[in-house]
Amino acid sequence: MINKIGVRDLVEFTLKSGDLNSKLNSNNTAQQGAKIHRKLQKKHGKEYQAEVPLTKNIKMNNINFQIDGRIDGLILKENQAEIEEIKTSDIIFEDLPNSILQLYWGQAQAYAYLLMDANPKIKKATLKLTYVQTPDEQITVKFKEIGQAESKQFFQSLINEYEEWLKLRSDIVDKRNKSAQAMKFPFTSFRKGQRELSAAVYKTIAFNKHLFAQAPTGTGKTISTLFPAIKGMGEKLCNRIFYLTAKQSTQNIAENTMNLMEKKDLYIKSITVTSKEKITFDEEKELKPEDNPYMVGYYDRLKPAMKKVLENENQITRNVVQKYAKKYTLDPFEFSLDLSLFCDVIIGDYNYLFDPQVYLQRFFAVEDSNNVFLIDEAHNLVDRSRDMYSAELSDSKLNELIKMSKNNPDINDKLHRALKSFKQSFNINTKVLKDNNVDQINITEPLDAFNKQVNKLVDKIHAWLKKDHPEDKLNDEVLEYYFKLLHYQKINEYYDDTYKTRIYHDYNNNTIIKLFCMDPSPHLSESLQLGGSAILFSATLSPMNYYQRVLGHEDDSLAFEIESPFPINNQQLISTNYIETTYKQRNNSINLIIESIFDMISSKKGHYIIFAPSNKYLLMIVEAFEKRYPHIQTIVQKASMDDEERQSFIDQFKNDKNENLVGFALLGGIFSEGIDLKYDALIGVGIVSVGLPGLSAENNLIRDYFDKENGHGFEYAYQLPGLNNVMQAAGRLIRTNHDLGNIMLMDRRFSQQRYQKFFPNNWNVKISYNKNNTKTLIDNFWNNKK
Repeated sequence: MINKIGVRDLVEFTLKSGDLNSKLNSNNTAQQGAKIHRKLQKKHGKEYQAEVPLTKNIKMNNINFQIDGRIDGLILKENQAEIEEIKTSDIIFEDLPNSILQLYWGQAQAYAYLLMDANPKIKKATLKLTYVQTPDEQITVKFKEIGQAESKQFFQSLINEYEEWLKLRSDIVDKRNKSAQAMKFPFTSFRKGQRELSAAVYKTIAFNKHLFAQAPTGTGKTISTLFPAIKGMGEKLCNRIFYLTAKQSTQNIAENTMNLMEKKDLYIKSITVTSKEKITFDEEKELKPEDNPYMVGYYDRLKPAMKKVLENENQITRNVVQKYAKKYTLDPFEFSLDLSLFCDVIIGDYNYLFDPQVYLQRFFAVEDSNNVFLIDEAHNLVDRSRDMYSAELSDSKLNELIKMSKNNPDINDKLHRALKSFKQSFNINTKVLKDNNVDQINITEPLDAFNKQVNKLVDKIHAWLKKDHPEDKLNDEVLEYYFKLLHYQKINEYYDDTYKTRIYHDYNNNTIIKLFCMDPSPHLSESLQLGGSAILFSATLSPMNYYQRVLGHEDDSLAFEIESPFPINNQQLISTNYIETTYKQRNNSINLIIESIFDMISSKKGHYIIFAPSNKYLLMIVEAFEKRYPHIQTIVQKASMDDEERQSFIDQFKNDKNENLVGFALLGGIFSEGIDLKYDALIGVGIVSVGLPGLSAENNLIRDYFDKENGHGFEYAYQLPGLNNVMQAAGRLIRTNHDLGNIMLMDRRFSQQRYQKFFPNNWNVKISYNKNNTKTLIDNFWNNKK
């Protein structure tokens, strides 16, 4: 196998120095840069060759590598050559630091060596750096001369530096592979279904496929996916695993699983990439990059810190990153990303692969068949991906920004005029609401004229941000709106027939222009193709064909489902056919709901959780329950809870297990999945309603889109997302072979075939037609378990 390295990557890794300065980042997109490249290349005569590929095979640390590069422009004349390197940015050339220019020239020097090495008759080369400052396309041209010997010496210095780090990495891989080959399953035996799931994951990796796997709650999905993936590493089927999740709690489970295998003599480097907001040191949050000691000189301190971590740590958690970042004065978020290049398992959020705004470019700029993607709780990716590929702009901040930018006209005049011009365009494009006397309208085509105004405002704000001005409230507000514009600009590049342009008034009477993605599956599929294999798994991927459709829509994806490992009689599911929870019947349903809850908890003292579909409905139930049964202890999920409050809510279920405690929580909320209450910590779950998402214009667009495609619009937009929340909530009950309890499904619709056909195979639902019947079923269940 030949490993490939791009010239740019080689130069950047070995030569990067100086500050970590976000203000030096260009706003240019790849499309803009490519367009400028083509424009300049076309201006030259016939002797000018554009995009000339160069390749050289070398051996470093006894490993074969292919160095690849592409010269932007080349002119050959007898034994001489002119090599043009084109760079585009919106930064003034004179403002570029030497550290950046060193990278520009370094790339050109590397091309010179590759060219002269392949063509020995070329004795020297003229390096031409063409720098284009956008958006006005101000061109600066600089020249340097380099000979054969000098270019060879330069290139060899790059290889020598790179080889030192390559040896460090290859030593890690060798030791990892040997320990992975020898590693045994870290438990004395497999749970029911674990061996089969592990085998399916291993085969998926071996054949570079995409697998959708449903395994009930409590199966042990994390170890059943990580273990075979790491065994695959030992057999050189893959080289890097990305364990991607939606929640912090599942990241913690992945960390614990890695720790478990390490204790069984596995040698492997794993890292958890924590979001910038959570890992950044408090003392640097309010500092400008040029004043931030964790950013100034970052690259000059980076490599010694990386070496120290890699020599001393295997599990690189958030605390480990912060410890070394503090010691070496490095920005912890960027430090974690740089460290990740030398790690085998990378644990992080979905967005590091799928989100076009924040995906990890250092890994996902090109396809790499050695990558394995383990997508945990994959059902969450449906809504998350729609959010990732949608964008909106509101007029709510525009008036305030226009008013604020009136101050200090010497500095802010251009910004002020740009904002006013954009507001005018915004008003013109949203006037359709007033003209038609409606609050919302959906348009199939993009707003091309408005989108051009977005691009113009982005350029104007970026130019303003580059200038010296007070770091005040205006700066903060402009920056926040600027990021929204950038996001809108990026998402507009994806606009096709899977999108609608929505223009509407929100609840605060703000006007919104939104690019709404009804079907992000093409983008998810494109992201999944960046690896050799992918395993998307969850306790609730039913029906499987629905998730295969909305999470990639690939004809050759595989499906795998295992039965629950726990005795089916350990839980009883009761559908209360006498309770109606449709919106019109909610007030009338309250008494029957609270009486049924009381019947459940009076059969056996213990801990219970009741889930309701909305905060308003939940509070109605809580108020009625506490008024009728004031002697019963209750706890209620609040609309907003910090980490400490969430943990306190969960911890109360672990105390006084012989006393009644009723928790009330939101269906589809933070406590309806990902919490692990074993044994007597939880003995009953009540679920109010079938969990349908609220009627909305966007859900209706999804419904109509899929109705047109396959006739299942209502299922895709409403029924299946709701049922997924129900199944996740029900999955809180049985976590081990010793867990027992009742699940009460409080909605007449659960008795209908159109819902029951989607129930899991291990759901043997008993239909109760009145409250007395429910009480008898619950009493009999506990009597039989004595």
